[in-house]
Order: sequence, then structure tokens, then C-alpha cells
Amino acid sequence: MAVRIATFNTENLFRRPSVFRLADATERRQVLDDFDALTALLDKATYTDDDKRRISELILKYRAYSSDPDDPPLMYVNQNRPGEGSGLFRTPPPGSHPTALPISADGRKAWAGWVELGQDDLDMTAVGNTGRVITEVDADVLLVPEVEDRLTLSRFNRHVLGLGGQPYPFALLIDGNDPRGIDIGILSRLPITSVRPHLFDPDPADPERPLFSRDCPEYEIQLGQDSLVVLGNHLKSKSNDDPELRLAQAERVSEIYRAALQRVPHVVVAGDLNDFPDSKPVAVLLDTGLRDAMSHPSYHGPPGTHGTCLHKRDKLDYLLLPPALWERVQGVGLEPRGIFARPDHFTSVHDKTEEASDHAALYVDVDL
Repeated sequence: MAVRIATFNTENLFRRPSVFRLADATERRQVLDDFDALTALLDKATYTDDDKRRISELILKYRAYSSDPDDPPLMYVNQNRPGEGSGLFRTPPPGSHPTALPISADGRKAWAGWVELGQDDLDMTAVGNTGRVITEVDADVLLVPEVEDRLTLSRFNRHVLGLGGQPYPFALLIDGNDPRGIDIGILSRLPITSVRPHLFDPDPADPERPLFSRDCPEYEIQLGQDSLVVLGNHLKSKSNDDPELRLAQAERVSEIYRAALQRVPHVVVAGDLNDFPDSKPVAVLLDTGLRDAMSHPSYHGPPGTHGTCLHKRDKLDYLLLPPALWERVQGVGLEPRGIFARPDHFTSVHDKTEEASDHAALYVDVDL
């Protein structure tokens, strides 16, 4: 039986953090750095006077107190108890532009709430192009990093993929650790019999925090009498880079891979590794005996999977196959036409706001 296995970083399906719409990369990074800084400050057990000053500065800088739907902020502090004395701060009146914002809470336990990135609806043409990529690839098992949540995946499956076609009978996702709502889902025509999350695996460098930025779910797929495990990945991004964390994640993935092989005959490591083919994290995974599908003789596409896909340094997405499956590969392919930077993009992609993603979909056909 020929089974097509694919991975496609969709960059969300219906909604995406507004910061990613900013054209300037330096500005995007500054917003994300400030978001991380504010998140870390708000999670402190006790707020010093300097902490309160910095919290106030960041909230004012981004109007993170505003819930104006006509002019939404890039980040927003959601307070469940915003009254004076019980929240982080007293919410300014609508339409006001305060120059000072006293922080009333003395620490994390003094208020209930969190900071989140503002969200924009994606252009529906972009949503349609995402569906077109998935339809063109026509995978039996499709890993989809960067999906908002399970209900969103289900709605996309039914209302976009199911429009004029057949939706996948199995769609699964477990929410991960990323506060931006970036999760790792899967669509399958074959029964999904189990999933093992690794949300709680501790970071060796800091056992108080989880190792995986998102998760490393083990999706088990039924193949007649046998099983296939797709080990989903979306390692630490290069934004606000932490190479040591990404390496630690890859080392743990290699351990999970070896353990999975003791239970099932076929294990594929798939997803967005956020690093290049000659990087240490990729080397750690290849040292297990896994082999990169794009190095198979049947592959004749471009060397990258991101942006223009024209260079090896454009490669971030991987399908890593165990030795037992390598000899069963029938073909490997890439679907990059959802990317605006590609000269061969779909005619329905008129600009970057309408692209499916800036990642291509990578697939492999295996005789199982």
C-alpha cells in the first residue's frame, strides 16, 4: 500500500498574530522581544518597583490596555479581575491615551490574567490558497505545524478542504506550550489510534520550564496490522534565537524516536526544525540513523523549503525516515507554489498577504 506522508507549516489557518503582518523584520523582532519580556515580568512572584515601572512602560508602549476593535493593539493584557486593587492595573477609559499607568499588583498571585498577542483575520484568499496547497499535495497523513487550536483545524478541514472535496476523516491536535497559539496538528485518512504529548518534558537547563516551545506529539496511525508513528516537531524559532534550547529539543526528539521504535515498526520525524541541514540539531537527529527524505535519489526539486526555496539555507522543514522505510520510498516531492516569493506561485497568489505560507509542503510516498 502506497502512503503519502507530508508536512506543511501552514502559519495558522484563519487568524494570525498581528505582529507577523509588520513589513519590517527588525520591528517584528522588537515586538516579539517586548512580548517575551512582558510575559517574563508578569510571571515573577514579586514585582519590584523597577519591575512595575518596566511593566507600565511596555503596556503603554503597545496600548496593551486597549480592547478597541477598530484599532486593536499588537499585544493585550487580559485581566480577569480588572477592578482597582484586584487587578494588575486599572483599565483606562475607552479612547483615552494615558501617559502613566500605575501597577497595583505586587506579584503574580495578586491578579488573574495574562498578556497575549493581538490577532488579525487572515485574508480569505490566503486561507483558500492554504487549502489549495493541501489539496494539491493530497497526502494520506499530513502534519500541520502552526495551527491555532483543534476546533480551528476541524473547521478548516470541514469548511475549506471539504468545500468541493472530501475532508480528512481524522483531524487531531493537542494545544501546546506556545502562548501565541502555535500548535502541531495532524490530518489523516488513516485512523489515528493514539497520541502521546511531551508538553511536560522539562528543560535540562531550567527544570522549572518545559523543554518544547510547542510540543513533540507522537501521533500513532493504524496501518492494517502495523502502526506508523509521526513524531511532530516545531523546534525553537530563530526569532529571539536560542540555539542551545533548539539543540536540547533535538536531543530529546532523538530519544523519543528511539523509544517509539521499540513499540512500533515505523517512525517518521516530521515538521519544522527551524534549522539548516548542516546544523547541530539536524546532525543529532541524523546520528540516530534517520535520513532526510530530500536526500533520496527520487527527489529532484529545489534544495530549500522556505522563502524562495532556492538555497540549502532555505531548508527548515524535514521528513526524516528510519532505515526500514528508506528502501520503501517511491518518491519525494515539494509543493512550493503557495509561496509568493516563488516565481511559479499559484495565479491566485497576488501578493504576500495572499500566500498560503512562506513554507512549502514536503511529501514522501512510501510503500507500507
